[in-house]
Amino acid sequence: MTIRGILFDVDDTLIDYAGTARNGILQHLAAEGLLDRFSAPDEAVRLWRALEEEEYPRYLAGDLTFTGQQQSRTRRFLSHIGVTSDDPVAWFARYVALRDTEWLVFPDVPPTLRELTTRLRLGVVSNSSRNHQRMKLGAVGLLDHFGDAVLCSSEFGTPKPDPSIFHAGCAMLGLPPEHVAYVGDRYDVDGIGARDAGLQAYWLDRTELGVTGGDGITVIHSLAALGPFSP
Repeated sequence: MTIRGILFDVDDTLIDYAGTARNGILQHLAAEGLLDRFSAPDEAVRLWRALEEEEYPRYLAGDLTFTGQQQSRTRRFLSHIGVTSDDPVAWFARYVALRDTEWLVFPDVPPTLRELTTRLRLGVVSNSSRNHQRMKLGAVGLLDHFGDAVLCSSEFGTPKPDPSIFHAGCAMLGLPPEHVAYVGDRYDVDGIGARDAGLQAYWLDRTELGVTGGDGITVIHSLAALGPFSP
């Protein structure tokens, strides 16, 4: 089936969220005098990311507010090292201020998007806030490739992998699902979700461990693999 448009995930697909968050939390812990509470920097990063993986889905499910999941992550993280905070919101805000100073973008992204923009309709479908994702895309010079075609779960009301948000993304591009590819870094949420919604699913696995995709899911290791797409 001919691909006429592509929808992208943002974090760890276009923007190196893991790398940016790592830099941010390590700088924050150093500034707070807490980095030496861990045996190694990687220990702190692993704990911070593990808590995010547990708490952020609670926000997507509606069990916590966006600020609430930040507070929970902060309290649990500090509790692990025997520290309490009278104002976890402010503590998290200091982390964000450092994290957001320099968002990292994967090197294959800018040239691929420049080339694809000339031939295909491009958009974003993300489990996040639209303003937040537009800010990040603008900060790394990618927003012009998508314009207003940025759809996020906070405003839409339903997160991936629900088919409705994928279908809304296709409608945003003015294309039927069978003519739209979806590219994301999570096999379950992005790959299976897009496939089950009737899109052409591409799982971006930057680890290059030789993992094969499931039925109806194509594995790629770089966005450069999208170059051959033609309308």
